Amino acid sequence: MLSLPSLALAQPYAVKVPLGLDDYDYQEKLPKDNPMSAEKVALGRLLFFDRRLSADGTVACATCHDPAFGFTDGQPVPTGVKGRKGRRSAPTILNRAFGLTQFWDGRAASLEEQAIFPLTNPAEMGAIPEGIVATLSQIRGYREPFRAAFGTEEVTLSRISKAIAAFERTALSGDSAYDRFEYGGLRDAMSESAQRGLKLFKEKARCNLCHTGTNYSGEDFHNVGIGWAGIDTTAYGRTKDVRDIQGVDPGRYEQTKDVKDFGAFKAPTLRDVARTAPYAHDGSLKTLEEVIDHYDRGGVPNPFLDPKVQPLRLTAQEKQDLVAFLKALDGQGWQRIRAPEKLPE
Repeated sequence: MLSLPSLALAQPYAVKVPLGLDDYDYQEKLPKDNPMSAEKVALGRLLFFDRRLSADGTVACATCHDPAFGFTDGQPVPTGVKGRKGRRSAPTILNRAFGLTQFWDGRAASLEEQAIFPLTNPAEMGAIPEGIVATLSQIRGYREPFRAAFGTEEVTLSRISKAIAAFERTALSGDSAYDRFEYGGLRDAMSESAQRGLKLFKEKARCNLCHTGTNYSGEDFHNVGIGWAGIDTTAYGRTKDVRDIQGVDPGRYEQTKDVKDFGAFKAPTLRDVARTAPYAHDGSLKTLEEVIDHYDRGGVPNPFLDPKVQPLRLTAQEKQDLVAFLKALDGQGWQRIRAPEKLPE
């Protein structure tokens, strides 16, 4: 039986925010109603890797957010219970502690709220809240971890989501070659090609219009023309009714019902982007080179295309330099996270 140390009080958990990330921002985004503790993080790690939380015991959070793939799954869209395919690519959980909202469409306001969605989504883990609670309550090995984290052995959906969220807040990526170059004063930390790519990123390629801040995600939403190839917008041109557009993912519009958000998705972090292929909300771009080619063309025209997306006319060398810079954003800090050798019984 797996157990954690029996302690009267939860032990404080001081997260080491790696070089290049904003420690103040990290602390400010920690929720007051879910303080970090070593015991809660330990419980969250167990739950994150436990397939028994799914309806048929085949899918864990880590199935779609696998450390081996930078906390994604390496697939265009994830596969859930009974082989069901997800609707959108599984985004990385790296640095989601900095998020203002969660998911591609921003439908969750916090990591705690986010943790519940895949548990109960029929195409993901497919469970029902009562079933999850009943399953974990029957596993004797979970009693002590819940008691250590929350004071009693009671299993609730709220406690499950809080523990998973606390664990996810430890998945941080920083101290990259770029960070050592930019903040550590190591001028040889990045290759000359990557240094040229950094300049392109900020100037000619204009990537920083959407990928902003130390996490390289502005946490806002953009229609960048992905998923629009072959979409007929003739009827919409006449009616201005988005219901006349078929075959495209509405994205953020589903949450806001604001037409300017039609087909818009969150700008993802570029931290460890070289490790999290394929790319975009639909996983349609297989490589960084394909991503750059897409933006170089100015995306796919559509009535809602973000005006920031314009043809770039990059040279072949400039594209290579951009890729070199993006690879220089591969960071450290999260590789220590491993699946538990044994789960509670």
